[in-house]
Amino acid sequence: MSVNNIGLDKVASENVAAELNKLLASYQVFYMNMRGYHWNIKGVHFFSLHEKFEEYYNDLVEKVDEIAERILTLGYTPAHAFSQYLQVSRIKEHVGASSAQDCLQGALEGFKTLLAQQREILAVAAEAEDEGSVSLLSDYISSQEKIIWMLSAACESCHQ
Repeated sequence: MSVNNIGLDKVASENVAAELNKLLASYQVFYMNMRGYHWNIKGVHFFSLHEKFEEYYNDLVEKVDEIAERILTLGYTPAHAFSQYLQVSRIKEHVGASSAQDCLQGALEGFKTLLAQQREILAVAAEAEDEGSVSLLSDYISSQEKIIWMLSAACESCHQ
């Protein structure tokens, strides 16, 4: 078995890195959606949602960096072009959202998509005995489950 610099099987690490690159794409598209919600929100909830969406996009951009650095740690190259992101992201661009309902629903659906994708990658990372990726994803899952609960409470009509 051939191992990488951190002692993990190269083939298994390549699979984890490939999945993390897809997750990176989802995060990047969602980050831009969240920036759009922050910039374009209108209505009576402007002040509170404008601030909340800024909190979310600041957290997302930190996670983008952490995911890219994890890919590098595994010995691979993170994708860094939006043309690549748009091809593999599970989250689609959300253009033209400005109402509280549209922005909240977009945020809720985006976090749900990330949650599902991260759970899938968690299984791949666990099988690869990649505790670093497992830990990273577990932390994201835990915090995003709470965000989904809160967004669901704020937007009952967003429940699917």
